Amino acid sequence: MISKKVSIPVQDNESVSGIISVPPAYRTGEGTGIIIAHGANNDMESPLIVSFSKGLASVGYLTLRFNFLYREKGRKSPDSQKKLVLTWQSVYRFLKEDPTYRPDKIVAAGKSMGGRVASQMVADGLLPVDSLIFLGYPLHAPGKKDKIRDVHLYPIKIPMLFFAGTRDPLCDIQLLKNVLARLGPASNLETIDGGNHSFDLPKSKEKTQQKVYDEIVKKTIDWLK
Repeated sequence: MISKKVSIPVQDNESVSGIISVPPAYRTGEGTGIIIAHGANNDMESPLIVSFSKGLASVGYLTLRFNFLYREKGRKSPDSQKKLVLTWQSVYRFLKEDPTYRPDKIVAAGKSMGGRVASQMVADGLLPVDSLIFLGYPLHAPGKKDKIRDVHLYPIKIPMLFFAGTRDPLCDIQLLKNVLARLGPASNLETIDGGNHSFDLPKSKEKTQQKVYDEIVKKTIDWLK
């Protein structure tokens, strides 16, 4: 596997950084490429994003993780929805059209905000990917389970895989199960016992954080097959 940093143009003179990991046997124009977006409070170098990207690349999937513009500029506050969408589109176009890569299929994956934005784009016809993976979907704000972000999910027809921690204050498991029941059999849920929104475990758990990340990668591989 070879990983290298790339610069992806977004608008005017602005660009974002990405890390593309290419499996040894990858052939241009073939296989599945997986684009991975970070969450609101982290970037493409967060341990979860890095482990997820490298783990999938190690078994043959081309992966591309990237920063949104605000993180590229060192800011903490997320960009406007318009800029988030523009960045996602630019990264998708880069992977789809670059003569070195051009995977046959593309999967959009994202941590929290990154996955939510991708799903909204798919619902609006702005991101023509083959499937979606959510690494902690922000179904509702903390303490506001009466206002869930689910309406845009129902028109989506492509397969979706949700990872959710049982202690996630942004995603009540039962509420998510109710949503998935309406989405149908093409959508799957994998729960991380004791995990919070970032899948961190309480100290009482003997399992290491890396073990959690490895399990997420394994379950993703099984689902992709």
